[in-house]
Amino acid sequence: MKKTNLLNLTLQLALTDFKLKYSGSVLGYVWSLVKPLLLFGVLYVIFTYFFSLGKGIPNYPVYLLVGIMFWAFFAEATMSGMHSIVSRGDLIRKINFPKFVIVLSAITTSLLTFALNLVIIFVFLFASHVIPDYHALLILPLVFELVVFILGLSLVLATFFTKFRDFSHIWEVVLQVGFYAVPLIYPVIFIPEALRWVIMLNPVTQIIQDARWSLISQDVLTTWKMMGMPLAFLAPTIVVVIFVFGLWFFNISAKSFAEEI
Repeated sequence: MKKTNLLNLTLQLALTDFKLKYSGSVLGYVWSLVKPLLLFGVLYVIFTYFFSLGKGIPNYPVYLLVGIMFWAFFAEATMSGMHSIVSRGDLIRKINFPKFVIVLSAITTSLLTFALNLVIIFVFLFASHVIPDYHALLILPLVFELVVFILGLSLVLATFFTKFRDFSHIWEVVLQVGFYAVPLIYPVIFIPEALRWVIMLNPVTQIIQDARWSLISQDVLTTWKMMGMPLAFLAPTIVVVIFVFGLWFFNISAKSFAEEI
């Protein structure tokens, strides 16, 4: 298929999934916003008024919201990408086309929701009297980096899920652990120094910290501030390696998808 046809197919599948996701719902997209906002509200009250953690972090409400929104996108997109091949089994058996498109369309659907959620982040920024400057433009390459990382992971997860359905439960556990391992709620300085380097090399941590740095304050500790150059490029390098491996692993396994699902 031509590149333009593949792009059109990806967008059509993504838009169809986006519409079906909220079809029959009175509030529609609002539901995808309610869940992270409710989580944000609960965590903000607990860690500000019960544990007094938020009081020591400037602009903690926005700090927390950025982390939750980015993590929610990562979690939803990887879960959708993992299930995408199996959920499109009928289409795979009927039409011969690059299966990569299915995973990409599932992630694009989550990206559409995330794009709308980014608007909410900027509303919170202005409501908190935090006015982003030109550093906010860094959000675009950061979102691109996150999408590439998600796509690489999703290609691996989708391939394994076609063979072993247990991977869905395994990944749910990984996401639950990751929610607390990544500094979403607490600042990086709360992490013991022995583990801090490992946590900061996690691409999700690097992206979230860079997003906070670009949107909220240049005082936020980032990977490149802590490690300096060229070690700061390790996290983006991990993203590229996982994407290349995921693409290779997915392509060599795609021929057997029709029989396995």
